[in-house]
Amino acid sequence: MRALVKVAPGPGLELTDVPDPVAGPGDVVVRVLRTGICGTDLHIDSWDEWAARNVTAPLVVGHEFAGEVVEAGAAVTGVRVGDLVSGEGHLVCGTCRNCRAGRRHLCANTRGLGVHRDGAFAQYVVLPAANAWVHRDPVDLDVAAIFDPFGNAVHTALSFPVVGEDVLITGAGPIGLMTAAVARHAGARNIVITDVSEHRLDLARKVGVDLAVDVSRSTIADAQAELGMSEGFDVGMELSGQPAAMRDMIANMAHGGRIAMLGLPAAEFPVDWSSVVLKMLQIKGIYGREMFETWYSMSVLLQAGLDLTPVITHRFHHTEYEKAFATAREGRCGKIVLDWEN
Repeated sequence: MRALVKVAPGPGLELTDVPDPVAGPGDVVVRVLRTGICGTDLHIDSWDEWAARNVTAPLVVGHEFAGEVVEAGAAVTGVRVGDLVSGEGHLVCGTCRNCRAGRRHLCANTRGLGVHRDGAFAQYVVLPAANAWVHRDPVDLDVAAIFDPFGNAVHTALSFPVVGEDVLITGAGPIGLMTAAVARHAGARNIVITDVSEHRLDLARKVGVDLAVDVSRSTIADAQAELGMSEGFDVGMELSGQPAAMRDMIANMAHGGRIAMLGLPAAEFPVDWSSVVLKMLQIKGIYGREMFETWYSMSVLLQAGLDLTPVITHRFHHTEYEKAFATAREGRCGKIVLDWEN
């Protein structure tokens, strides 16, 4: 089969032939139809310090995908040949305390599809049947391909109640855009999103935020004044990984406010912890999706009319992967999808 491979340590990926995957007793083989490009894939492509520490080449990359099950192992139940599935890319051990308690998203032994084992930028991918989310209702293939990052957005947006609340989102990348769409759908009152990219702020306006703020030109305090707010934001969702964004968020939170933090900083940075204490703020780290409660929420949100199509801005054939990766790296885009059907 054809696959996009990190052939050896160093920058670049190669579209090449590799052996077809083989299903174990508890696995399924999926014919990949669509894949999404993630920031993790960009790290592996450029072979930065993080990739050099975490990835062993050769490796088939990619973890956001949707496809059709073409083979099921002898021990598989609940997933059948012909099912359309998306893949949960976090592979857990099943035996640690959290896994045995049903808190699989907290497994300390989590391995990543397309990071620690061969992934989904390929014509076929194998994964545990327990990690295959079967779509029981009609779903757009492009949307199905981005269920992994959509899950990050849902996990972040619904970590705290948002009905009637004023919400601040820092970072208008693809996950930030989906987070805003979920918060709007879930009943938030005012939603403010910040970034320094006017292109992404325009996309945010399309998904229904009340204010999209370029923080290189104005402040979050200005946004509060424009919306008639006087006591700060009730819920914060930090998705940028930028120190200044987290500090600004803390400074603009209401007393008793709650912050869900998905953005992963590149290095340690100082925070005004006295404000955290005196305002009695809650800060919750978010990693991936709650397995599989978040997945149920995702499907229900789509059934209830949540529209993610404005977030998907570019589609490429998988043979155009270099152009697709370059587009993703430029940042003037939302989500980018690769087509593997032909």
